[in-house]
Amino acid sequence: MPDLPSVLFVCVHNAGRSQMAAAFLTHLAGDHVQVRSAGSAPAATVNPAVVAAMAETGIDISAEIPKVLTVDAVRSSDVVITMGCGDTCPVFPGKRYLDWQLPDPAGQGVAAVRPIRDEIGRRVRDLLTELTQTS
Repeated sequence: MPDLPSVLFVCVHNAGRSQMAAAFLTHLAGDHVQVRSAGSAPAATVNPAVVAAMAETGIDISAEIPKVLTVDAVRSSDVVITMGCGDTCPVFPGKRYLDWQLPDPAGQGVAAVRPIRDEIGRRVRDLLTELTQTS
C-alpha cells in the first residue's frame, strides 16, 4: 500500500479554522489521508461557536483539544496549510505550503462562523480532490 498523503492545518490557536479544516478532511477522506492540526500558540479549548457550527454539518469536534505546533508535525506532513500563523510556522524544503486567508472565528458567534466553515469545507473538498488525483 502506498504511503498516505499527510496534511497539517496550522493556525495560531488551533481552536477554530485549523480544527474545522482537519475535521472536514478527516470526515471526507476517512483513512485515506493522514490529518493533523496544530497552533503556534494553542488555546485551552476549541472555540464553542466553531464546535456548534461544525455540529450543524453532522461533524462532532467537541472532544478535540488544541495542540501545539511541533517541528516533527511539519516534517512528517506532505502538505502544510497555514491560516494566519505568519512567520511562526517552520519551513522545510520539499514540503508543499498553502496559505489560506480566512477570517479568524475567535470571539465570533455561530452566525459569523458559518461562512468561514463553509469556505473551509469548500477548500478542503478541492484539496481532497487534488490529493486523490495525485496519489
